[in-house]
Amino acid sequence: MENPLKTEKISRLLRNFAIPSIIAMLVSALYNIVDQIFIGQSIGELGNAATNVSFPLTTICIAISLLFGIGGASAFNLTMGRGDAKRAIHYIGNAAAMLVSCGMVLCIITHLFLTPMLQFFGAPDNVLDYAKTYTNITSFGFPFLILATGGGHLIRADGSPRFSMACNLTGAIINTILDPLFIFGFHWGMAGAAFATIIGQFISAVMAIYYLCHYKTVRLERCHLRPQWEYIRWTMSLGAAACFNQIAMTIVQIALNKSLTYYGALSVYGESIPLACAGIITKVNQIFFSVIIGLSQSIQPIASFNYGARQYSRVRQVYYLAIRIGFVISILSFAAFQLFPRQLISLFGSGDELYYQFAVSYFRIYFFCTFVNCLQPISSTFFTAIGKPVKGMFLSMTRQILFLLPLILILPLFFGMDGILFSGPIADGIAAVVAVIMVRMEMQDMHRRELASPEAN
Repeated sequence: MENPLKTEKISRLLRNFAIPSIIAMLVSALYNIVDQIFIGQSIGELGNAATNVSFPLTTICIAISLLFGIGGASAFNLTMGRGDAKRAIHYIGNAAAMLVSCGMVLCIITHLFLTPMLQFFGAPDNVLDYAKTYTNITSFGFPFLILATGGGHLIRADGSPRFSMACNLTGAIINTILDPLFIFGFHWGMAGAAFATIIGQFISAVMAIYYLCHYKTVRLERCHLRPQWEYIRWTMSLGAAACFNQIAMTIVQIALNKSLTYYGALSVYGESIPLACAGIITKVNQIFFSVIIGLSQSIQPIASFNYGARQYSRVRQVYYLAIRIGFVISILSFAAFQLFPRQLISLFGSGDELYYQFAVSYFRIYFFCTFVNCLQPISSTFFTAIGKPVKGMFLSMTRQILFLLPLILILPLFFGMDGILFSGPIADGIAAVVAVIMVRMEMQDMHRRELASPEAN
């Protein structure tokens, strides 16, 4: 019986993988969104600023998850596409082992250097205690978060996107139920939000472990969990693009926090308003970006398997279909950010008129090029899926490191706070152009290879 990744209609395959993947990513974003809403309602502006300061650590967890999750899934599907199931299972086992190990190491490092890390991430004195309370607890959940998130990609690679979605959905529902109970019912404040988060992550991780013990297409055994460099190296190579994109987001987040605090103090807004607003709006943008990332991740098993099987026309079909859907989502998000910024920020608590003024400007200016923001992440994942990690890594770094970070550091020197706001759309626009050029060249090369290979369809 042939693998449906090779024979099933592309639109049906993408729908079957994309819907659960998008729901799973949206649910992951809810961990932060729900905390932000309840913290904003109970503690206010300083609580929102505290979660923003600690957010780079969450981003690092996601980076590790993607390094071994997407890397292991891509290596597995590419190898299965070539018909080597015996070798393919080692990528799943090694990836799972590294997810757990790295989560434990990050937890220990966070506890050893908690205060200096949060200060480095841009925590002002009036926010530091809130951030320490929240991060000190959530760091115990890092191994669970990393395993649940990375394991979701390994589960999806086995053709079970719905179970991957269920892992995230169950944890998020538990988090949402426990948040108001712990924050308002038990009056635990920041600690309550943190405890609710790690309990949800623990349940998701347990579900991921259960599935990995009952893999469908191959049998995962204890010997496959023993780390071997030949498998880890290729896994990390394929996952590097997604990982570096998250690391880049962390670096930019730190630079952005520091710039907002510094230039905010020189403006009418003060230190805390820009920091709090940016943190909230970043979480709102995560909802949009989660849909795009979920869509991009759904093309990975389809593109990887068919590229390994030299079915190049199917590889092109899945990419172009994902881009068309991505544009629709991006345009809808752009409209929401431009038309309803005050309503969106009001969901996370109230503030004075300066607070709303900055939030509206940040929505409308910093995210002005949202309508093209589907191009870079989908294209980066596409290059990783077809086994070209260097191109995927370069493309993943274009927006954050090559364009946005220098603009955040340079433009405010001349334009103050406005320079920070305008750095966003400029970086987004340039990154989209680069993505179009790189993908166009790759598609032309793929077409030439298809013409030269009689066995390719």
